[in-house]
This record gives sequence, structure tokens and C-alpha cells, in this order.
Amino acid sequence: MKKNLFSITFCFLVSLSALSQDKNPIGQIITPLGEIWIELDERTPNHKASFIELAEAGYWDSLSFNRVIPDFVAQGGCPDTPEGFNDPEYLLAPEFHPELKHIYGAVGAGRDGNPDKLSARCQFYIVQNKDGLARLDGDYTVFGQVIKGMHIVDQIVNVPRDDIDEPTKTITLDVNIIYLTSEEIDGQN
Repeated sequence: MKKNLFSITFCFLVSLSALSQDKNPIGQIITPLGEIWIELDERTPNHKASFIELAEAGYWDSLSFNRVIPDFVAQGGCPDTPEGFNDPEYLLAPEFHPELKHIYGAVGAGRDGNPDKLSARCQFYIVQNKDGLARLDGDYTVFGQVIKGMHIVDQIVNVPRDDIDEPTKTITLDVNIIYLTSEEIDGQN
């Protein structure tokens, strides 16, 4: 009886320990050049939830990095269109936070020139400029930070591209959400 009680107690404690290790959603972007991991920020809950929803639905998996500019950004998702982004299902109100800046590796939501600064939730970009892009702060929502794979982003922005900054060879996206503990995330920094 004592042995059974010990086994039950031990199993309960192991299960409780596993539950106490909260897992955080991490954006995983697999490209032909390598893998990029993005830590999604709690201070932009709508953008974070949108990214998770679209990634888990496989939204970006048939798309690519469609605009790459050295010392600027690698942009992926739906391409810019002359009409802009006008599907309300794919627009989000901005979530500007004074501590979230366009530093090297910041992940932001693309948008057109709409006066309300609504984000096109179908498009994201990664800041590749090592000095950051302060001029974008307060105009575009930053909702994440690359924690693994910036060397891949550096490669992506330096591929051959055409006169509208689209890579001449398609850089496909396979965007997923993986769940990691804080310890696992810290191991990537």
C-alpha cells in the first residue's frame, strides 16, 4: 500500500511539475536558407493572437518573403497591392508600445498608407538594419523579436532581387508555432 501511495504521489508531482513549466508560443519560420524563431510579445496581444492563428492555420505556407532590402527589412506574407489592404478580416488596430522599438531583429506588422495605421495581419517584416529603424516607431506595430536565426535574415536580404525588391529566386515560408518553456527560450538567446 505504501509503495502504491508513493507511486501515485510521485506521478502526481511529476505531472504537476510539467504543468508548472508554462510553455510559450514561438513563431518558427522555416525557409530554404534556414530557420528563424520569433518570440511573440505579450504587450501586443491582438497581433500575437493573430500571428498564432494564421500560423496554425497554415496561412503563410504557400507564400514567400516578397520584399527584401539590405539594411532595411525582410518582408513576408501577402504581397503589396496597388489597392492596399482593404479586407477588414485581415486588418488590426495598431498596438504601439513605447518599449517596443524597431531594433535589429524586431518583427512588425506590415500596412499600407491608411490613416488609422491599421496593420495588415497577413504581412510581417523583420528589421535587418543593425542600427534599427527608429523612423518606423509609432507608425508600425512591433509584436515580436527574433531569438534565433538573424544570420538567416541577413542572408535573405542579400539574395539577388529585382527592381521592386522581390527575390529573383522564391524564398518560401513554412510558418509554425512551437511551444517552449522560458528555459528553452533563454537557451536560444
